[in-house]
Amino acid sequence: MIDFIEKTMLAGFGALSLTQKKSEELLNEVKERIDLTEEEGKQLLSRLQSSAKENQQRFEELAREELRKVGSRMGFIAKEDFDALAKKVAKLEKQLKAKS
Repeated sequence: MIDFIEKTMLAGFGALSLTQKKSEELLNEVKERIDLTEEEGKQLLSRLQSSAKENQQRFEELAREELRKVGSRMGFIAKEDFDALAKKVAKLEKQLKAKS
């Protein structure tokens, strides 16, 4: 029964993460409706929070990847690549000054 409720709630939450307060409020409501024990409620809350955190991390990774793709299509380069090129240019300038 708890697994069914957990799966149903997780499906409803999707990639959204819940704040601690909202999670606890939702858990209290669920506990009242289906008569969960305190321990079962804590376990359910823990699993929901863990899943929400994982979903948030996956969403952030997907968003970063999409931004990289868009930036690449628009001809932008990553900051790390720019910094590496700037260091290389500075090194070459230093070598040119030394030869002059």
